[in-house]
Amino acid sequence: MKSKIKIWQLVIAVITIPIFMSNCTNDSYLIDGGKSNPYYDGTIMEFLQSRSPKDDPKNDYFSDLIEIIRLANMEEVFEEENVTFFAPTNWSIRRSVALLNKMWYQMGNDSIKNLKQIKPSVWREYLSMYILKDKYTLKDIPQIDTTAIAAYPGQTFITYGGLPMNVGVVYGDANGVKYVGPRQILYSYIYDITVSDLKNAYVATSDIQPKNGVVHVLRMTDHDFGFDRRLFALKAIEEGIDELSQFNKTE
Repeated sequence: MKSKIKIWQLVIAVITIPIFMSNCTNDSYLIDGGKSNPYYDGTIMEFLQSRSPKDDPKNDYFSDLIEIIRLANMEEVFEEENVTFFAPTNWSIRRSVALLNKMWYQMGNDSIKNLKQIKPSVWREYLSMYILKDKYTLKDIPQIDTTAIAAYPGQTFITYGGLPMNVGVVYGDANGVKYVGPRQILYSYIYDITVSDLKNAYVATSDIQPKNGVVHVLRMTDHDFGFDRRLFALKAIEEGIDELSQFNKTE
């Protein structure tokens, strides 16, 4: 369902995730790629794994995402290709899967208990929405103001899967002065940009730079995997949900 952007959505409310970079505790880094060291000595996949400790569930942000990457057979993208990745957290993924599970159960089916039951093609299609080829840090992205979209539209990029997405940097206000406050990346699914009809995902932590690209971590509190979890659920159902028993036999 389309979601019209309203003025109050432009308020900058950054939910920080302090453990993403052990040496990145400066708030200016978390908001606008400021003073702390953003580099990670490893691949994007290794970064995600480093923030998914099995023995510390409270600090596990990406274990579901890692499983999806493997189910989609896209490990090579995150290990070898130079990409920009807008990383959804476990919470975003689980909200979308929860709605799928509810819809599937209401259709008279058993609950979905394993991400493997969803077709790999579905995971690949939706995961590709979050990947841009090449490297884009905050400084490479133009300004967006969704109340003045003609003047500050951000920029449309084509994702890894060929879908147009809009990326822009929101410039906050400070002391009543426009555009001089903190900056935050906005990653948006495009319905109709001419009338500011976008489905937004704010970046909580930007400019993490592994060896093969850039990671911008999406805010966990209000982003659903796939941007529209109902459309995600309908797509998964359309492609078919596999029986859990077929995986139990091979494991």
